[in-house]
Amino acid sequence: MTTTELLQRAAELFPDEVVTTAHVRHVDLPKGAGRLALVTLDNGFDHTKPTTFGPGSLAKLSEALDQVEREAAAGEIVAVAVTGKPFIFAVGADLKGVEVLKERSDAVAIGKGGHDVFKRIAALPVPTFAFYNGAAMGGGVEIGLHCTYRTVSSGVPAFSLPECFLGLVPGWGGCTILPNLIGPQKAVQVIIENALSQNKQLKGRQVFELGIADAIFEPADFLEQSLLWAASVLTGETAVERPEIDRGEAWDQAVAHGRLVADSKVHGAAPAPYRALDIIAAAKDGDLQKGFDAEDEALADLIMSGELRAGLYAFNLVQKRAKRPAGAPDKSLARKVTKVGVVGAGLMASQLALLFARRLEVPVVLTDIDQERIDKGVGYVHGEIDKLLDKGRIGKDKANRLKALVSGSLDKAAAFGDADFVIEAVFEEMGVKQDVFAELEAVVSPTAILATNTSSLSVTEMASKLQHPERVVGFHFFNPVAVLPLLEIVRGEKTDDASLATAFATAKKLKKTAVLVKDAPAFVVNRVLTRFLGTVLGTIDEGTPIEVADRALEPLGLPMSPIVLLELVGPAVAHHVAGTLHAAYPDRFGVSENLGRVVKAGKRGIYTWASGKQEVDPEVAALFQVGSTVLTEEQVRDKALDAIAEEIHLMLEEGVVAEAQDVDLCLITGAGWPFHLGGITPYLDRAGVSERVNGKPFLARGVASIPA
Repeated sequence: MTTTELLQRAAELFPDEVVTTAHVRHVDLPKGAGRLALVTLDNGFDHTKPTTFGPGSLAKLSEALDQVEREAAAGEIVAVAVTGKPFIFAVGADLKGVEVLKERSDAVAIGKGGHDVFKRIAALPVPTFAFYNGAAMGGGVEIGLHCTYRTVSSGVPAFSLPECFLGLVPGWGGCTILPNLIGPQKAVQVIIENALSQNKQLKGRQVFELGIADAIFEPADFLEQSLLWAASVLTGETAVERPEIDRGEAWDQAVAHGRLVADSKVHGAAPAPYRALDIIAAAKDGDLQKGFDAEDEALADLIMSGELRAGLYAFNLVQKRAKRPAGAPDKSLARKVTKVGVVGAGLMASQLALLFARRLEVPVVLTDIDQERIDKGVGYVHGEIDKLLDKGRIGKDKANRLKALVSGSLDKAAAFGDADFVIEAVFEEMGVKQDVFAELEAVVSPTAILATNTSSLSVTEMASKLQHPERVVGFHFFNPVAVLPLLEIVRGEKTDDASLATAFATAKKLKKTAVLVKDAPAFVVNRVLTRFLGTVLGTIDEGTPIEVADRALEPLGLPMSPIVLLELVGPAVAHHVAGTLHAAYPDRFGVSENLGRVVKAGKRGIYTWASGKQEVDPEVAALFQVGSTVLTEEQVRDKALDAIAEEIHLMLEEGVVAEAQDVDLCLITGAGWPFHLGGITPYLDRAGVSERVNGKPFLARGVASIPA
């Protein structure tokens, strides 16, 4: 089948594609270097709708290449360059097109079609240039790799090969050309390490330093300077030298290092990084066509895999559903927030104060029970602002302005009298929180929102003794506040729409992913994690060795093991939340007596790293009293997954969130659960756990799997 036929067939499957056009114009180069054909990739929208490559877009690029091929053969041009529209070079394959594919042969067509078009650039009889003027990802990076030379703008904010993060491989030349261009070690960093580190992006300067681009210019006159540089290359004034690639042992070591990175991040649970490493390993002999064929096969296999469909589902949740929270009231009801109060000045409260000051840029006042605590809290915020200044993230004026916004006061009436939004972050005890709210209601304005950062207590009960319970809302952040995007917004029984709308509007300004949750014990993330952790701890209490139980979940590729998670949460917090949930659901949530002993002994966790490696703390082991039932890793895993499936099913029955998608969004953004699981419900469906436990899957066929 010809490239044209391949792309026509693929285009029929994807009628809704936003097609990128490849506009050709001609430029007379300076220095008498000759005429250059400049191809600009543009989908006709502004930078908020980045340029992508679907089958229709590849066909348009192929048409442009027909034209420049003729011009080059006729001697009408001396070079061809590719660039993008303002702020965007190109961000790769159109993933919406991948989602609709049902047959492996169609998946092969996508890979082969992209290769066939991009290879034509490399085959042109004149030198080719890529001018990376803006964001470039995936296929956007790869089209440039097929060019002879590359320049990059120092203003490029995001440049990456994110495929392994999503469950694919860089399949239009990335795995094959990049190691042959910059060496295997740097290629592994870009393709494996960055992708698996939450899709870390490169800036323009790093692209140049890695050797992906041959020259770097400022954004203001980037195109002009790139054309001038291209002219100097064509006239021989500038010689581009690239380091020789070590094709010996260094290549094998780079691939081995990549496998260690993949193991540490996904524990073998996601196939994509391993397939990418196989192709990089094979690229050592420099045979590009063999590499391209391997990329086609890997792409086809992965496009037809459950992991990729779960990855795309997770990507859509974070990119789309997160921006339109289910059940949020009309945003026109939201009130303005011009001043924020924070009750408490401990670490969590201080993190909140910093976030509100940075994102809302309004006065923020902390209060606590004594001046020493207040000074410590304000000092923490000022110190963090200084760190941002030192790293060059903000300027001196901005740092001074932010510091001036954050203050502390012992007098709640003076501090909060004119605040529009007051959030408490005090001890997780119902009586304490009720007292705080009673005190606040006496001093705040009639329209001020009273928010609680509770992680597990009832917002309705907290507001029950107030004259105006309708303005109380749950506003539950996850630790560390600056890193985890999730914000569980909890509607109490009496919370009104205006208060809720103000909470959602504030969350948006804080750049958080807000999910509306019902006022049920521990809400979403802590309820799922407590059931999960409680099940694993239960198997340890019954007699399964700690190390066996802790290893049991490795095949899922979670960000950390259950026992390491316990340490991060803190045994005391985990024990407290377990107690709250045990009181609500005694038949499903146990309270581990062994964990109680760990808390009583003041231990921070179960492991120690004193010897330089992770092992069970002998003092903790001495505290444990266990039974004689020893389970295998597989049995522990089945037990934990069954428990999670049951709990999510019950949460959906109770209406804790609108849909299973919201549970997944919460786990991805609040607990860092991986994209290849799709959060969790696509994995439970794929592994048959949902069917086994609940008699039906969570998601309809095609939502996070291959369409029927």
